[in-house]
Amino acid sequence: MGAGRMRLRSWLVVGVSIALLLAIGAVGISVNRSALRAAETVHRADSLALVTNNGGLAEQVLMVAVKELNDFVTSHPLSMTAGDAGDVAALQEYQKKSANFTYGLVMTDLTGNLLSATGPAGMFPDPQSAAFKPLISDLALGKPGFSSIMTVGSTLIQAAALPIVVGSQPEAIVYGFIPLTKSQLQEYIVKLQDDSHVSMLVDASGMVGASSDPGLLGTHVDPAIAAKVATTESQFVTYTDNGHAMIAALHGGLPGGWAYVRTQSEATFDGPVRNRSLTINLALLTMLLVGVAGLAILGYRSQLVRRRAEERFSALVEHAPDVVTVLDDRGNVVYASPSGQRILGVTRVGTPVFESIHPEERDLVRERFAALVGERGGLERMQVRVRQADGDHRWFDLTASNQLHNPALDGIVINARDITDSREMQDRLAHDAHHDPLTGLPNRRRLQQRLADSLRAEPVAVLFVDLDGFKPVNDELGHEAGDELLRQVGARLSACLRPVDVLARVGGDEFVLLLPGVGTAAETTGVIERLRACADAPFAIDGHEVRIGASIGVHLAAPGEQPDAVLRTADQAMYAVKHRPDRPGRHRA
Repeated sequence: MGAGRMRLRSWLVVGVSIALLLAIGAVGISVNRSALRAAETVHRADSLALVTNNGGLAEQVLMVAVKELNDFVTSHPLSMTAGDAGDVAALQEYQKKSANFTYGLVMTDLTGNLLSATGPAGMFPDPQSAAFKPLISDLALGKPGFSSIMTVGSTLIQAAALPIVVGSQPEAIVYGFIPLTKSQLQEYIVKLQDDSHVSMLVDASGMVGASSDPGLLGTHVDPAIAAKVATTESQFVTYTDNGHAMIAALHGGLPGGWAYVRTQSEATFDGPVRNRSLTINLALLTMLLVGVAGLAILGYRSQLVRRRAEERFSALVEHAPDVVTVLDDRGNVVYASPSGQRILGVTRVGTPVFESIHPEERDLVRERFAALVGERGGLERMQVRVRQADGDHRWFDLTASNQLHNPALDGIVINARDITDSREMQDRLAHDAHHDPLTGLPNRRRLQQRLADSLRAEPVAVLFVDLDGFKPVNDELGHEAGDELLRQVGARLSACLRPVDVLARVGGDEFVLLLPGVGTAAETTGVIERLRACADAPFAIDGHEVRIGASIGVHLAAPGEQPDAVLRTADQAMYAVKHRPDRPGRHRA
């Protein structure tokens, strides 16, 4: 009877142990599944954010090419008559210097009739081809035009077009042709090369115009991807390729109907996260089977597997490029991955996360954190600056997931990716789009924006400055000397101005000054005298002493005037001063 009781007690212990292990296993699988869902959500959100960012950078590369074309048009006087030798020479000279339009350039009138070109007509595509339709549509909307991919002979090319505006009316159109195999887009995409995926830029028809795999240039993407190219919202597209399940992350809406696409197999996309989850589930099942054999063996095995899993997780987190942080519901840091110490130079466990956010974004982060805490399973994305140990700030792309309901995490999980280099590139591109590359001064586009802003509330004195004697410097000393002279003139004129004034180079040897708040001629007298003195002082150019002068036209613009009309009036005033018969020579105003 005693032995029976012992056996029964042993079976009861075994049964209770098995029941406890089954319960523990069920909880472990449930927790692992929740963590898997959260990781997959963050992974997909990060992938879309990366595609959106790369697509935006590709768009900036295209717009830089158009800016180069616009700088040529605004800085070179063109006759825009058929066969004009001067226009052909200007286009050929520009093609030699251009980093983008190495295939050739064409100028036509507004109806498409050829005016000038850098090569024979046979070198260029038929303007009636379907690939020109996106370009024509963009021009009709008053935007720079970009074509789809065209093939001339065996060369893949893309066209960019811009109207040539005289006064305020378009008079002609200039086309630049980019050989895609040597384009800046191709160079940019190759830099994104990775063994796990392929990055591409495709046109509106789905043809590949740039790829991290150069062998794909000129091919067509899968029809499932091509059907989504026109979509402006970043999204995923699934399809099959030779029996393999594939997934593409796509960001459309680029100029000319182009789209950025990143493709890879679903196995490589979801594999690392799901394989890790599968490994943990198999370990739990193994633990359950071992438990049936004996509680002692189960305890030993569970401790061994747990220790190995923790070491594997610690190794993954420690070497991960992203920073993983867990916050409580008040915003205090309760966990920070080792990568945070490596990137920021400090760990902030136990302190409020808001203290490390840049003051300009701190209120926004508090507001969105409060909204996230109230949304079970919610996600928030934002880009903020985070303070380093030395006091400087770095830009991070944050993905915050509300896992307060998840017992395994019990907090707000933040995945932070350092995007400082990307933001700096965007800032440089934005600066280049509004500044003259030679002098660093604001260009005509930036000038018009500042003038429009000022004219909403106050009068503005507009001084249009044309240098006298600049052409002989170019002719006698060369264009490099002329460029150096323009840089020195820009620096001198800038030194004559108030902090609120604006100096811009609008083309050639012409500069424009905006004096906000100045509405009378008497107030401009001192400025004009200073400008004259600046222009009159000799310049040291390549060992030569150079003297020039300046003709200055003044227009006092009242609030509400149109910027284009104001600039034309100032230009006309300068022209009248420069050609007054009673004022020969330099220093006219």
